[in-house]
Amino acid sequence: MKFLQKRDQQMTKTKQQQTKALVLGGGGIAGISWETGILVGLAHAGIDVRNADLFLGTSAGSNVAAQITSGLSLDELFQRQVDPALQAHELAPQPDFAKMVADFTHAFEEGGTHSEIMQRMGALALAAPTMSEAQRREVIASRLPVHSWPESPLEIVAVDAFSGERTIFTRESEVELVDAVMASSAVPYVWPPTTVNQSRYIDGGCYSMANLDLAAGFDKILVLQPDIPPFAILESLEEQIERLQREGAQIEVITPDEAMKAALAAAGGNALDPTLRGIAANLGREQSQHEAARVAALWHK
Repeated sequence: MKFLQKRDQQMTKTKQQQTKALVLGGGGIAGISWETGILVGLAHAGIDVRNADLFLGTSAGSNVAAQITSGLSLDELFQRQVDPALQAHELAPQPDFAKMVADFTHAFEEGGTHSEIMQRMGALALAAPTMSEAQRREVIASRLPVHSWPESPLEIVAVDAFSGERTIFTRESEVELVDAVMASSAVPYVWPPTTVNQSRYIDGGCYSMANLDLAAGFDKILVLQPDIPPFAILESLEEQIERLQREGAQIEVITPDEAMKAALAAAGGNALDPTLRGIAANLGREQSQHEAARVAALWHK
């Protein structure tokens, strides 16, 4: 796996100290806002998860992970979601979701190794007409308040479109943060695969929506998973949870409540709709009030 760095510092444990990971999954523009709302709401309840020993971001989650490790306060990041004057410039694509689901399902049904399946996904993404990488990069750059890698242990997941390998970008990867986030967020048929060095990368959610398995070895793991794709993925969140729990990890997962699901349904199920930002952020903050007790039991004990 490219750019995978040892986590010696994060994984050093004593009997008095357990390691914690914050895993942020994919879910489009609405997912970015919802995750931000959840995190600010938890902080207001006295649970600031920014003391995690690992921040693992996939797709929408890579944007949030980069934002919350940027140095801006959670309240400032929340305002960047709900205040039109502060919102990043977003585009409103109209992809053919039916074709995307059909093509992706076929790519999985052909079988083969994980890499072979991801190579087929990559080939579909490379052949699909989209906007230019330069246009897409402007959007990602406008989302991120800081464009340099943080000192915090941030890992961003993407998939190499040529080799089909899952890739982790870190500060040591010598890849610009904007490009790493753009690669992790490159939804096939919607956004262009991202060029990094001599390869092209697609959304890390093509492999797994949260890539929770990459947090193996951490004692306490909080997962925010805003969306489940309408097509097959290599490993489900449930499979990864079961495996890590067998290894002794304590895991809590937050998924959208009925209010957030209804808001998404009202937008035609399009999590890429920029008009959902304010709604999703506020709903996430409200939902966090009902999640705080179990998150505190995980994070503070």
